[in-house]
Amino acid sequence: MLNNEQGKKLLKLARQAINSYFGEGLEISEDIKKEFSTKQGAFVTLYKNKELRGCIGYSEPVFPLYKAVIQAAQAAAFGDPRFIPVSEDELKDIKIEISVLTKPAEIKFKKPDELLRQIEIGKDGLIIEKGPLKGLLLPQVAVEWKWNKEEFLANTCIKAGLPPNAWKELNVKVYKFQTQIFKE
Repeated sequence: MLNNEQGKKLLKLARQAINSYFGEGLEISEDIKKEFSTKQGAFVTLYKNKELRGCIGYSEPVFPLYKAVIQAAQAAAFGDPRFIPVSEDELKDIKIEISVLTKPAEIKFKKPDELLRQIEIGKDGLIIEKGPLKGLLLPQVAVEWKWNKEEFLANTCIKAGLPPNAWKELNVKVYKFQTQIFKE
């Protein structure tokens, strides 16, 4: 678990990563590299006037946390295909949220009811996978949209490009994870 002070450092790092795109440079101290060297999944979400402005991240712990935050912040600002890249003029209006993820764990189930019993709204994020299709929703999404478990699963399926009820199929893999959230 990270503390609030560490969360502030990660938020500062994410902001610096975005600013570096506009020529400010990005120097990462050895202290930051050491403190956040553990490989963890992370998502960076950008908001402008409380509206989503970009969200990209890594569900698996493939990079040291500091590197995952830098790459996710830059990708959320400049590489989210749903939005045009963030402009330098917008930076003052952008708020950053970082979600640090636990390693996703597959939920084993034989019937839909068994799956539903293993999900906790507000605590668990979901990943649904079928063949090459994969969708992920962070835990806070279900809370923001006031979804129940079935709606959360259906919307994760839609995010994967699957039919909303695909979560009921036994050949679909469902994973859950938890996050620690830090906001500006």
